[in-house]
Amino acid sequence: MEIKVLGPGCPKCKTLEKTTRDAVAELGLDATITKVDDIMEILGYGVASSPALVVDGKVVLKGRLPSSKEIKELLTK
Repeated sequence: MEIKVLGPGCPKCKTLEKTTRDAVAELGLDATITKVDDIMEILGYGVASSPALVVDGKVVLKGRLPSSKEIKELLTK
């Protein structure tokens, strides 16, 4: 599983990255997590509001900070 956290480095973006890493660890998933802060790359995903979460190339969340439970649900679909 490839996970990308999109965001320029704002506090919400950092929180999403930490919460996602914690969720992956708790679920025991085999995943690579990358933080993307390049604006052009973020826009390439069609994301105009951050933070956003991309799982295996698909944007699954954007523009808000989800709960840990919601992240786990998104990762186990």
